[in-house]
Amino acid sequence: MPTIVHFDLPVDDIDRAKKFYKGLFGWKIERMPGEIEYYGISTADENGKEGVAGGMGKRGDPSQRITNYFGVSSIDAYSKKTEKLGGKIIMPKTIIPGYGYLVICLDTENNVFGLWEPK
Repeated sequence: MPTIVHFDLPVDDIDRAKKFYKGLFGWKIERMPGEIEYYGISTADENGKEGVAGGMGKRGDPSQRITNYFGVSSIDAYSKKTEKLGGKIIMPKTIIPGYGYLVICLDTENNVFGLWEPK
């Protein structure tokens, strides 16, 4: 059964957001390699058990909000299933070199979510 495997946190000021989330939750936030300024986020519960990983980058659109990504075995199959059930694909299948594929969707209640297929 698919579950949340990643979250994406859009921010206006990376340094301010890093300070906030490190101070609030103790998250480990490190710059990822590549041309785009993007930071990986490592989370853990209060007992130190590894939690869902995330990422942080500059907000691209003023309406952009935190997006949860659900891990699936096939982006293509779940994209078709999303549309069959009344959802929409708002960003088609995109490769993240070295990592996998993602699709951004809109559910029937206008909530944005992502599908993630690891490479």
